[in-house]
Amino acid sequence: MPDHDAVLNVENLTVTYNTEKGPLDTVRNVSLKIAPGEIYGLVGESGSGKTTLARAVVRYLPANGLISGGAIHLSGTDLLNLPKAEMRRIWGARVTMVHQDPNASINPSMLIGEQIAEVVRAHLNLSKKEAMARAVEMLKKVRMPDPEAVANRYAHQLSGGMLQRVLIATAIATNPEFLIMDEPTTALDVTTEAVILDLIHELMEEYNTAVLFITHNLGVVARICDRIGVLYAGEIMEEGSIRQVFKDRLHPYTRGLLGCVPRVDASRKDIALSAIPGFIPRPDELPDGCVFGPRCDFVEEACRAERPPLVDAARGHQTACRRWELMKGKAEEAREIREDGGTEELGHVVLEARNIKKYFPFTGGFGPLLKGKRPVVKAVDDISVRMRSSFTMGIVGESGCGKTTLARCIAGLEEATSGEIELEGKKLSYSVTSRPREILKKIQMVFQNPDASLNPQHPAGDSVARPLILLRNMSKKQVRERVAELFEAVSLPADYIDRLPHELSGGEKQRVAIARAFAADPALMICDEPISSLDVSVQASLMNLLTDLQDSKGTSYLFISHDLAAVRHISDWIAVVYLGRLWEIGSAEDVFVPPYHPYTEALLSAIPIPDPEIKQDRIRLKGSVPSAMDIPSGCRFHTRCPRKIGEICEREEPPWRDRPDGHRICCHIPIEELEALQGEGLLKKAGVGGDK
Repeated sequence: MPDHDAVLNVENLTVTYNTEKGPLDTVRNVSLKIAPGEIYGLVGESGSGKTTLARAVVRYLPANGLISGGAIHLSGTDLLNLPKAEMRRIWGARVTMVHQDPNASINPSMLIGEQIAEVVRAHLNLSKKEAMARAVEMLKKVRMPDPEAVANRYAHQLSGGMLQRVLIATAIATNPEFLIMDEPTTALDVTTEAVILDLIHELMEEYNTAVLFITHNLGVVARICDRIGVLYAGEIMEEGSIRQVFKDRLHPYTRGLLGCVPRVDASRKDIALSAIPGFIPRPDELPDGCVFGPRCDFVEEACRAERPPLVDAARGHQTACRRWELMKGKAEEAREIREDGGTEELGHVVLEARNIKKYFPFTGGFGPLLKGKRPVVKAVDDISVRMRSSFTMGIVGESGCGKTTLARCIAGLEEATSGEIELEGKKLSYSVTSRPREILKKIQMVFQNPDASLNPQHPAGDSVARPLILLRNMSKKQVRERVAELFEAVSLPADYIDRLPHELSGGEKQRVAIARAFAADPALMICDEPISSLDVSVQASLMNLLTDLQDSKGTSYLFISHDLAAVRHISDWIAVVYLGRLWEIGSAEDVFVPPYHPYTEALLSAIPIPDPEIKQDRIRLKGSVPSAMDIPSGCRFHTRCPRKIGEICEREEPPWRDRPDGHRICCHIPIEELEALQGEGLLKKAGVGGDK
């Protein structure tokens, strides 16, 4: 019988797809309930069935998908017995959805206000004037800056964070009972993500909406959700309150996922991430017994004999592991502790980039030109970095701060406006086309999206072989042998050499990209957001791979990311960039403990920590990053700085302040005052109390 206190009540749901191989059950016997005002987090690796489950509960499956078993009730309404016409009235009115990519959900040819108003008119029967007023009201609800003006803009005129606010405004405009959020913050940088998560939490409390929140980011779940379901290969492995699941971890898969997450209090020198071996099985290749058995460290023969049911381990806490009592009281994930974390000898200087500037001419219209100005976009404005061999420099900052432009200038893909770049003591020309082959071999890049850098019509092995042929003049036999070695080095089977990119997973394609970068034996590898689009298990595997390859090859990494926990784990030093300038630089250990630059402090405050007992000081930056064409006077961070001390910040450039061991902070506030203001730091262990 349905629970009438729950908004969503799903019982023993099975979803089947009709394929060329016959019917395949992709979600099996899943049950869950979501109460009014509750945010239920659904986590699992890519391919675990999260989005399929979400679409099934609102009957929004593709043509070859069907619900072959179970029951679904929305506030007592039996959704499975409703005709399609009635379901269309429910979609957008009682049930709404916020997708991962707002660009795929927002019509680029319609004004923002009109798009929200169109939904309101369709479901609330308001007049055009009333619907537009409601649209503006909703933009105010999501704290959109200047909502009346935004209502009269198009999607291309808004930032990613603003577009995500538009999606949320559209979703809540009809006062829905149930809201699905499918990876709503994955594409956002850490400060924007923090603001959006705060907004979601406050709005759901106000509207008392039941939310299914799908993500692979366990830190986000710990911050925003009330309960969590862990989905693997279409089955629930564990379910409970945030505190129960995160602290007890009564299923090996839950333990594995949490072991993949880098910690902000430890680096790769202290621990190795516990990547889960193997892959999620395909629906037509499910194992006998426990579906997680082939990847489980606790598996025994009895686990392979029959599929374990969900059992009650405690009130409200269920697990599908027959050996859950063995794990009780052993909540801390099994991580490999690195014992040899002592001091290391300094290697030779690999990269010296001094006073790099990159200015782009403005191409956005005639307005500034008519006023007699010839503006430029100062994407990188006087940045210097220095790196030694076997060294990782992490570059962090919000989207648009200049991280990627700096990397492209070093690689020669963008021509620097001024400054000097030296590689192993040799001065480099600004353009990659003017650099000799010996230099091209020594600087390689790994990009965020391997699909954009691998030829879809050529086997993966050809992509890895190309730099060997172009840059190292190897014979065909030598190329074949070296490609096989590189595939082995990045833990890919030899038969993957002949596979096309579409036959590989996202993590496998990124491994091919890393193998290709190492093919030329580079001295410097530039990694530009190489793990941001991957789930936690693949991220952990790739970070461990990069660490192992660095240890064996001595390559240095320039590692760019907005994931500060990942940067903390992999980096020796961290440089913090804002609006084209460097504001703090030092060892990873120093940058993550007070004193910090106020901008670094805000970035660290925004990191979602996968531990419900950790309480963070809440520092949120107001507004967006100013235009790099119209940089504020004085300290260019003063327009958003929560620690601004007065007019001096508006008038004068801040000085660099040096601490021991090379840690430097660029700020008007003296180091001693910053230290006193920031106290013991941003992360505090809360007392153990009731469930979150």
